[in-house]
Amino acid sequence: MLQHAAYTVEADLIGFDGIPPLQESLEELMSAPLTWIGIRDEGGGLAGALGYTSEDQVVDIDRLVVAPERFRSGCGSALIGALDPGSTVTVSTGSANTPAHSFYSSLGFTKAREEQVVPGLKIAHFTREPQP
Repeated sequence: MLQHAAYTVEADLIGFDGIPPLQESLEELMSAPLTWIGIRDEGGGLAGALGYTSEDQVVDIDRLVVAPERFRSGCGSALIGALDPGSTVTVSTGSANTPAHSFYSSLGFTKAREEQVVPGLKIAHFTREPQP
């Protein structure tokens, strides 16, 4: 539910509802080869989660989802802050998702490139070098 709520907001922002995680079933999500970290809210529910892969000192964020009512509360920053600071971190988001661009830039990410992955969907790729 958290993933669908978060990606529905992104789909509205970028004008594309074919984002793969938005179409994903719970079974598909659970079988994805990702390492997960999460943050619970005061009531014990899941406020945010980050799914990633890691290889050769490169962490690739595959999913960063925050409950829409918790946007701008520090959940996303805390989740990214929990990653290994000695690794290069990569992440991608819709090119039209300007709030995400601002968020990643504020955490030291730089836009590496853009690409059109399917008709109607351009993706921006961001990288953050290891932190001292």
